[in-house]
Amino acid sequence: MPRSSVPPASRLPAPPVRALLRRYPAAGEPLSCQPVAQGLLNRGYRLATTRGAYFLKQHVDARTADRDTIVRQHRATQRLHALGLPVAPPLPDGRGRTVAVIGGRCYALHPWIDGRHRDGAQLSAGGCRRLGGLLGRVHTGLDRVMESPTESPGPDRGHGHESARPEDTFRLIDELLRLVRARRPRDAFDGLAEHRLLERRVLLAAHAHRRPPAAAATGWVHGDFHPFNLLYRGAEPAAIVDWDRLGVRPRAEEAVRAAAIFFVRPAGELALDKVRAYARAYRRAAGADGAELAAAVERVWWERLNDFWTLRWRYQLHDHRADPLFPAVSALAVWWTREYEAVRDAFTG
Repeated sequence: MPRSSVPPASRLPAPPVRALLRRYPAAGEPLSCQPVAQGLLNRGYRLATTRGAYFLKQHVDARTADRDTIVRQHRATQRLHALGLPVAPPLPDGRGRTVAVIGGRCYALHPWIDGRHRDGAQLSAGGCRRLGGLLGRVHTGLDRVMESPTESPGPDRGHGHESARPEDTFRLIDELLRLVRARRPRDAFDGLAEHRLLERRVLLAAHAHRRPPAAAATGWVHGDFHPFNLLYRGAEPAAIVDWDRLGVRPRAEEAVRAAAIFFVRPAGELALDKVRAYARAYRRAAGADGAELAAAVERVWWERLNDFWTLRWRYQLHDHRADPLFPAVSALAVWWTREYEAVRDAFTG
């Protein structure tokens, strides 16, 4: 679940383009500044100037928008770029700084990367292998360029390593059911939400004894590796973007979580042949064994069984941007429980 929601771009002040570009004398004069596809954590703009095109990032997510956190993300991408990984490090201003603080908000200027997003349905078997290998190289690259995980700052250490407690999830289900049933007028989404909540309550009660232990192995991860944070040129990845959730967490869980996003079908099933090709390449590149992936499958399955972030956004935050994700996400938890052994084997075999 994204850790916080930010308001739509229409509710935020326009970025101070002229004041910003005065800090980047080599970037030229502004011609236009247009919002790009809206993210859930921060805001992005395509900035055209007399010298070319740039990606302007407006950091607004409270948890990740402080200058020190952004600078650490920038240093990570600069170092990964030096290792040859496809990333888009920020551009330094006239004084060598990569974060501009104007009006109390943080901004960064990046090169504009021409490319397109591709989900798992658009990837060949070779593309799945390239994707898994890329994530494995990201993890090993971060191991090389970042400080030891045991020395990382507090907010990123240990976040989310404890598995969800069923009693907490049952309380959340009851609260969401109350909110769903109070909706007037009700629509088809509300009907599906009520059905899935009741279904999940039964499913969780049947599997509550399977709560996994805390994760053991951790390392530096991108933190949000999914199709909208990866740009392609043709069949090749051109840039991994949006490093806002860079942190220390279980590496193999990121690999499983990413696959569950890339390779989920509209009906909530995983394309297991593609998962298998991806996972084999990831294990080779990351040096991860089958046992590590099996433990990650167990923990991410449990996470999905207890997670209702899309419904929390709709009914608690009154934010409907995640609504289109709900049908497949909610169906996946049910399908994954039924096909647990097949999913584990796809990641480990």
